[in-house]
Amino acid sequence: MSEVATSATDAPTATTVSPPAHRDPNVLRWVAAYTASMLGDTVFFLALSWAAVQNGSPAQAGIVTAVSAVPRALLMLGGGVVADRFGPRRVVIGSDAVRCVTVLTVAAVLFTADPGLWLLALLAVVFGTVDAVFLPAVGALPARITGKDQLARVQGMRGLGIRFAAVVGAPLGGLGVAAGGAAAAFACAGLLIAVSVPLLISVRMRELPPDDAEAPARDTTAWRDLVGGLRYVRRHRVLGPLMVAIALGDLGFVGPLNVGLTLLADERGWGAAGMGWVLAGFGTGAGTAALLLTVRGRVPRAGYAAAGAIIPGAVAIGALAHAPGLPVAVGTAVAVGLLTGLSGALCGALLQTQSEPAYLGRVTAVAGIVSLGFAPLSMPLSAAAIGVWGTGPVFAVSAAVCALGGVVALCAPGVRQAELPG
Repeated sequence: MSEVATSATDAPTATTVSPPAHRDPNVLRWVAAYTASMLGDTVFFLALSWAAVQNGSPAQAGIVTAVSAVPRALLMLGGGVVADRFGPRRVVIGSDAVRCVTVLTVAAVLFTADPGLWLLALLAVVFGTVDAVFLPAVGALPARITGKDQLARVQGMRGLGIRFAAVVGAPLGGLGVAAGGAAAAFACAGLLIAVSVPLLISVRMRELPPDDAEAPARDTTAWRDLVGGLRYVRRHRVLGPLMVAIALGDLGFVGPLNVGLTLLADERGWGAAGMGWVLAGFGTGAGTAALLLTVRGRVPRAGYAAAGAIIPGAVAIGALAHAPGLPVAVGTAVAVGLLTGLSGALCGALLQTQSEPAYLGRVTAVAGIVSLGFAPLSMPLSAAAIGVWGTGPVFAVSAAVCALGGVVALCAPGVRQAELPG
């Protein structure tokens, strides 16, 4: 990689013992940059939803807010190739710079005019297109800022950043809308994303071992790089079955914890406040799992633990539909968040540590397609199925699909025996 540091004074060598990630200023700068970027994302999507509702019908607003998913899903595999060919740090910095300039430009236009839905739709498409290269690059970057023995801890720190952005970003966006409408909220989102750029520039890259430092050959085509990455994942004794497990787990998880939970709260009379408490319980459990991984840094028999946590997490998902009251539902949601958060963080850490860094962009892209491309398809299907059969049977089927992911992982010797570096 052209980005890989070549001087021992600029970055630690591959043989240097890595400092604990939560005490490493280099890692902390990256986590701060990632958190600022995620905060900007949260505020941006709230502002986009608000502006779309104010400028069009509910159906039009739904199209505007969903349109960003199309380029993200279609282009993400190509984004993985871009990250591996040009280096994840350069791609992440460029992506955040483009997002920042785009959002601030739209904010300036909205302060002076009312262009209507077309500008919002264009903004959503641009954001989704940039995300297609940003997300794989983000996944490939940690392996170049710390040692493999710290990647699980970094995954936990990243999870804490995501939870922080979710908790703080929504009210921050709401304050922006209340203070100056969608334009002010977009400006806030752009400034938050802008904070990430100098932090990312200050992050130093590690020198990788020779076997891992090879980028895709410059004389190959992007298509060959893409096919080579898919072949690498398919043939890998850990990554192949792990992708299948992640796909099944996400398919069984996304529907019930999004549209299914809304319909369940309405059916039980919990209302919006009750749904909020259940979501808070889930967030608490997931945040606890991320904190656990951050503090411990390593979980023995990680592959077995990841697969094993999926199955009881799936049982908890099925139990949500049968909770006798709101307090039990909140407690069940905590268990769902803890177990699925732990399995998700461990799966992410295994993707990081089992992949050769030269393939990490493409590996992350495949995982992103699974989570952001296939899994959301379960939301309209879950809603339609609940309308016909009710919440209980649909939550049960979703739980079975999620549990099947755990079974696949447990039946794969490579995943079952996978360990995180010590």
